[in-house]
Amino acid sequence: MPLTALLFELDNLQVDRLSDALLAAGAVAVSYEDAYAGCAGENPIFDEPGEPTTWARLRFTVLLRASDDPSRLFAQASAACGLAAPPAYALEAVADTDWVRKSEQQFAPIRVSERLWIVPSWHAPPEPDAINLLLDPGLAFGTGSHPTTRLCLGWLERHVRGGDIVLDYGTGSGILAIAALKLGARRAVGIDIDTDAVSAARANAHCNRVSAEFQDTRASLTLAADLVVANILANPLKLLAPLLAGYSKRGARLALSGILVPQTSDVTAAYAPWFSFDAPAEDEGWVCLSGVRR
Repeated sequence: MPLTALLFELDNLQVDRLSDALLAAGAVAVSYEDAYAGCAGENPIFDEPGEPTTWARLRFTVLLRASDDPSRLFAQASAACGLAAPPAYALEAVADTDWVRKSEQQFAPIRVSERLWIVPSWHAPPEPDAINLLLDPGLAFGTGSHPTTRLCLGWLERHVRGGDIVLDYGTGSGILAIAALKLGARRAVGIDIDTDAVSAARANAHCNRVSAEFQDTRASLTLAADLVVANILANPLKLLAPLLAGYSKRGARLALSGILVPQTSDVTAAYAPWFSFDAPAEDEGWVCLSGVRR
């Protein structure tokens, strides 16, 4: 289907209403990003509690069918959400593309270490004898491409011993719990607040032929873990400190990631009553804290 991209910028006013109005008027898709991305005014947002959820000024990309009238569609959508007039915009032709294949090409196998790979389902494992985690990008966080996931996988590879019980709190795609079992853990339990993530994690475990257990945060859990890993964000990690300490047996090891370098001391302080920490590991400005339960 031939497409045209309608491009414009707008201050952060009625973002959701405008997106909905564009789709209602016939747009194929609507996306937006920080208008200052890549510039000095860029404002990274990580969706932490109490922080802004979107940027002050947005750059929109609206995909339209080539047969649509962009002026009419944009005017209709703008009027529907109360804008006095449509913002200035530009049009670009979109090449006819096999979007499925293009999407798949973005996700090649990822080598985590000498013996650990993450492999999408449409690729053959580059090293069949390695520990291959079969994982496609989907609804839940954790494809292995993000530095925080790589840090946690490396930590698990160094610390999982045969027979360990592992808790993966904020499991997302389930990649860390699945990796723990493939590395030799006896039991791995993944917890997430998002029920869609829990479903995705169960499907990923089935694909990898491991018996990881996944549940959402509303379910009760009695566990004394040997290893606890939580790849979330700094503010939720600080709030979770007493809970994760309670799931950790004496001498258990803890890994915390999703932490930016400037946030390291605050997260360390939140866990200091229960854990002694090693020197942090760092990857592209993200930190993984590793500690031992006293």
